[in-house]
Amino acid sequence: MNKLHQADYIVFFIYFLAIASYGYYIYHRKKTAATSSRDFFLAEGSLTWWAIGASLIASNISAEHFIGMSGSGFALGLAISTYEWMAAATLIIVAVFFIPLYLKNKIYTMPQFLAKRYNDKVSTVMAVFWLLVYVFVNLTSIIYLGALAIASISAIPFEWCIAGLCIFAVIVTLGGMKVIGYTDVVQVAVLIIGGLVTTYLALSLLSEKFGYGSHILQGLSVLRKEAPSHFHMIFSSDHPYYKDLPGLSVLIGGMWINNLAYWGCNQYITQRALGANLQTARKGILFAAFLKLLVPVIAVLPGIVMFVLHKNGMFQQEMTDATGTIKPDHAYPTLMNLLPPGLKGVAFAALTAAIVASLAGKANSISTIFSLDIYKKFFQPAASEKQLVNVGRWAVIIAMLLAAIVTPSLRSLDQAYQFIQEYVGFISPGVLAIFLLGFFWKRTTAGAALTGALLTIPISTVLKFLPAWTHGAFPDYPFLDRMSITFVLIVLIMIAISIIRPTDAEGQAIEIDKSMFRTTPGFVVGSVIIVGILTALYTVFW
Repeated sequence: MNKLHQADYIVFFIYFLAIASYGYYIYHRKKTAATSSRDFFLAEGSLTWWAIGASLIASNISAEHFIGMSGSGFALGLAISTYEWMAAATLIIVAVFFIPLYLKNKIYTMPQFLAKRYNDKVSTVMAVFWLLVYVFVNLTSIIYLGALAIASISAIPFEWCIAGLCIFAVIVTLGGMKVIGYTDVVQVAVLIIGGLVTTYLALSLLSEKFGYGSHILQGLSVLRKEAPSHFHMIFSSDHPYYKDLPGLSVLIGGMWINNLAYWGCNQYITQRALGANLQTARKGILFAAFLKLLVPVIAVLPGIVMFVLHKNGMFQQEMTDATGTIKPDHAYPTLMNLLPPGLKGVAFAALTAAIVASLAGKANSISTIFSLDIYKKFFQPAASEKQLVNVGRWAVIIAMLLAAIVTPSLRSLDQAYQFIQEYVGFISPGVLAIFLLGFFWKRTTAGAALTGALLTIPISTVLKFLPAWTHGAFPDYPFLDRMSITFVLIVLIMIAISIIRPTDAEGQAIEIDKSMFRTTPGFVVGSVIIVGILTALYTVFW
């Protein structure tokens, strides 16, 4: 029944009160939070390694995981976990090679790096791209999936869910990065506990359905037996979902481009570590990598359970729309409705925590880029610290309002997670090419970077729609393979332009010291453990 009971509201109220109180305490612990732009946007020197790691995961995990990834688990199976498990490996690379470069060169925003390495044109073009993607893809999809889930488990109308989530996220965001970072520790604890509770219920329900009682290990056994096709990580070319996860491309192709661009060149991710020293930042990123290994347990397994239950005649009405079409994204909300009073409140709080934390992280990055890279650069170069903070707060409010207006238009989506990955992937190849060449090839020119920035969306668009335009004469590549093709083309174009017109170089080379890439023995041990776990997972579930 789509209804929250009194016990659920009590649990949720306790969660809301805890977040609000803790955020208020953090905000007032240092008076600089209200006046220092660097403290507001980066929480400079204030976040511990565990706060950085938790904040990375809280910003990353949202309704797109609980709802979207569970929906893809229902449709595709465990293979969708490759986004999480490959991310764990990617985070190690980011910690070793990317973060030292940012910290050594005192980089605080991604457009700032582009302005320093290339010029203001490249910086501004990419800043505008990022703002558009953050507002109209990231924020809208998270609000949509969150509102969909909350409306599914409560009597609250969809539109009111949108409004409530936006207001809650704005309240958290207006406190700045320090408040976001430390409240994210609580948010992560809540979402992991709530997620594990829901997974436990799903496996218990499955075990009971097949006559084994409430035994979750038997539930796992039943899951493997009843859905063997859902436990393969690498799809063959004749698999019905090959276009979503094209075979080995998830290990050696587009998945790396997707993850490196997301975790290494993405403001709302790297921002968590840019205010810390190198050792603290690396510890936090490694902690986040360990947490990423856990995400499929709370986000993908419930979707596979719902697939098995649906296949065996349960939840036929709940998993379809008015036309009788199966809606994979209904899997997690349907499961949450089965929770008893009290536990449903825990799951509800976990889901809300994931949504609000992710919205707050993205909104803070929007305000950072707009304030430091647009407003200060073009509108008010002499803006005071207090003015920048105020502009940043208004940017949060306006961005959230725009996203709330656009959100209802997403109601036609079946698998929102795949929608997010594909359309963010329109700019990821160009972003990664510009950053990697900017880092490691001194001859890369500003003209080449600007060309790469301007071509990434057109090339991605042509590759996506050319098969339809040519009536099938041009191959219809999976979107991860399109990302690989786009990346290679942009790198080649940038290299050619840099060689042909070397005088276009305007910026300065990034300072690199090989000693920056040395890591501590503890970091090496942690990295080896993560890689070992990943190797075992891909070997078992190949």
